[in-house]
Amino acid sequence: MGENFRGVKMLLEIIIVFIIVLFLLYFGYLYNSLVQLRNRVENAWSQIDVQLKRRADLVPNLVETVKGYAKHEKTVLENVTRARSALMDARGVGEVEKADNMLTGALKSLFAVAENYPNLKANENFLKLQEELEEIENRIAYSRQFYNDTVLMYNNKCQMIPSNIIASLFNFKEAEFFQIEESSRKLPKVKFE
Repeated sequence: MGENFRGVKMLLEIIIVFIIVLFLLYFGYLYNSLVQLRNRVENAWSQIDVQLKRRADLVPNLVETVKGYAKHEKTVLENVTRARSALMDARGVGEVEKADNMLTGALKSLFAVAENYPNLKANENFLKLQEELEEIENRIAYSRQFYNDTVLMYNNKCQMIPSNIIASLFNFKEAEFFQIEESSRKLPKVKFE
């Protein structure tokens, strides 16, 4: 009977060790998946940052081109320059989001002013800059979407059981979504007469 007891005891020890090993492997898997998602969020954010920098680098050329034609539109040009500086100085998702919205609004004003200058609208350099800006805007939109999708996956992992336990143990903080400006959410009014 003693050998049977030792055999059962040994089997129980093997099962317990096996369960502990499985638990540690699962724990490691959850931790690594949180690290991987956090790194993907950081990578996605850096992609947005690169595109915003490209756009900001394009703005001085755009301002100089418009300045030659629209000398008395000083306020609009100053607003664009100020918004660009704010974007370059912004840190963190919230600040960048606010500065980006400010620059987007200033650029809209700039292009609205350009409508009043037919020679400017026909200027080859202005058209090229406008086309390049449009391409960058498309890349920014894609990068924002990718970033927000990645943030969603990461935040879900931080909130869902059992990975939320590991997230709280190892101080994984939820990431911020990149939001659009509140005024951009309103649908434009269209009237047919």
